[in-house]
Amino acid sequence: MACRRSGCYPGQMGLWDRYAVPRLIGFACAQKPVMERRRHVVPRAKGLVLELGAGGGINFPLYDPCRVTRVEGVDPSPGLLGRAREAAKAEGIDFDMREGVAEALPFDHDRFDTVLVTFTLCSVQDQMQSLAEARRVLKPGGQLLFLEHGAAPDPGPAQWQRRIEPVWKPIAGGCHLTRPIAGAIAQAGFTIAEQDQGYMRKTPKFMGWTEWGVAHI
Repeated sequence: MACRRSGCYPGQMGLWDRYAVPRLIGFACAQKPVMERRRHVVPRAKGLVLELGAGGGINFPLYDPCRVTRVEGVDPSPGLLGRAREAAKAEGIDFDMREGVAEALPFDHDRFDTVLVTFTLCSVQDQMQSLAEARRVLKPGGQLLFLEHGAAPDPGPAQWQRRIEPVWKPIAGGCHLTRPIAGAIAQAGFTIAEQDQGYMRKTPKFMGWTEWGVAHI
């Protein structure tokens, strides 16, 4: 499951990434098991929020309007950004959505209270650079909220992930099945304050392992 966005930079997308992937993401990322996970994470966002891979706007109905003052976001997909803008307007959210990539955020240092990343680190071109940028734009004391799918801890699913990933990536917008999640966040210099993990129900295990939680600088 590629639950976020293409790993391509703006201007480098083929027809599949430009037209088919947004539809695939819109369908896959709104499935019931995925939404159950999102409901554990998104309402914890507060203050000025940056959403990485914000295209599609799937998270917008889950923000707590009493906690969030504004949402800004980036996504490389024009098609997904259009959906995000429509979703933000429907929810009455003060927003600014920009075409861009997580590896080179168009924002100042120490700007955001919360950085939210949901099913995005699987498909960015450079996972560690994206996390470094998230650290850069977070205010001191800010929080990184994460919900990602990635490398399964069990030998069977992990073996299938390695087998399927080469075929999966071009179909699913650059999505990697074998990337670490919490380990990569800690390696990027974050301190993980809360964490949970597990396989999503009614989801094949090779794409169902998720980890979610809260991290600070």
